[in-house]
Amino acid sequence: MKRYSKKSQEKVEEVMHEFKAGKLKSGKDGKGGVVTSRKQAIAIGLSEAREEGAKVPENGEKGVSKKSSKLAVESSAGKSTKKSENGERKSTTSKAKSRSAGKTSSR
Repeated sequence: MKRYSKKSQEKVEEVMHEFKAGKLKSGKDGKGGVVTSRKQAIAIGLSEAREEGAKVPENGEKGVSKKSSKLAVESSAGKSTKKSENGERKSTTSKAKSRSAGKTSSR
């Protein structure tokens, strides 16, 4: 489970009060307009807390544990691309040409 510092929790609480009052604006200097999404308000609060140096987990780790992400990296490392006999990859254009040569136009 992710851990948030007390400071970051307070910052999100502060931002949510602004959101509920309809005073929270997105973007630099509030030029993005009023925030209407609860999730966006929380994201703004965490971002501001991160800027102030509060302990907040990294962006984009939505529930992915270290163990499962490590397994995904290991499984993708075993995959290889098909190569021709001389060790070079076949170009897609030659494949497309051979496919189109077998077809006749209907016009």
